[in-house]
Amino acid sequence: MSTGGAGLGRGVRTEGVWDRGRRRRELRMADGRSMAKLVGAVVACEAAGGIGAFLSRQGLREWYPTLRKPSFTPPGSYFGPTWTLLYALMGASLWLAEERGEDGAAKRSSRALFGAQLLLNVLWTYVFFDRRAPGWAFLEVVSLLAAIAATTVSFSKVSRTAALLLVPYLLWTGFASVLNFCVWRLNR
Repeated sequence: MSTGGAGLGRGVRTEGVWDRGRRRRELRMADGRSMAKLVGAVVACEAAGGIGAFLSRQGLREWYPTLRKPSFTPPGSYFGPTWTLLYALMGASLWLAEERGEDGAAKRSSRALFGAQLLLNVLWTYVFFDRRAPGWAFLEVVSLLAAIAATTVSFSKVSRTAALLLVPYLLWTGFASVLNFCVWRLNR
């Protein structure tokens, strides 16, 4: 006999005990086909990062070192590992949303939002480093933050874990937008 309702992805309260069946399904080891999708999602996100790295290499070498930066700018060696991890988390998040979401308009919308934020991510790198336009890049990163937030909300409707995996990306991009703004102001 059920004595309660669904509880935020925790299962159903039955006879005084939470049924963790739904949770177990979310955490179970995926089959081979599903694992291939996970790897594909992570590789696709890492490839976007690779495009960004390619677009930023000349600006990083020649232009960025000449800029005045705020005192809280992390060492350059932090950015590569941080972004590599964030792209992997994005890929895992996409995979979870795809696996948990039902086919239909909501899933297509989530997928479109994810694609838009990934495109905006690459575009920011192009505008900031290749075009060397921190002011325009700041305007672009505000759009990126909105797209990440919208994607996170959209993913939360199908998988809380998928949404939570995007939180570090949202926070780091928020920090990067503050850095972007400060670099723009210091070098006007």
